[in-house]
Amino acid sequence: MFIADSADMEYRFGDSGPKYIMKGPRMNFGIVRLVSGEDFRGHYHNVMEENFFVLEGKIDFTVDGKSYTLGEGQYIHIEPGEVHYLKNNTETPVKAAFALAPFMENDKVEV
Repeated sequence: MFIADSADMEYRFGDSGPKYIMKGPRMNFGIVRLVSGEDFRGHYHNVMEENFFVLEGKIDFTVDGKSYTLGEGQYIHIEPGEVHYLKNNTETPVKAAFALAPFMENDKVEV
């Protein structure tokens, strides 16, 4: 069993970026918050699948060259090997839960 309080964790960039609630041993789980104009560089994973569930706002995903805009309550599943990029193109912050599995310490390849 594992219990965590997200209030005890910090976003990578102060008030934005990823906030890992759990890293391993079988999956990663966290919250990502992006302010207006903020993005994550394009990347893919060789083994891990990545999943996002939008909690607040709207976020643009590009997966293997195709663009998608997701809003509150929408979910996206990204398979290993699919190049993905995400950006907040709105004026308001966006927040999404994310999960990656199976856990691999070094499975992110930036493009």
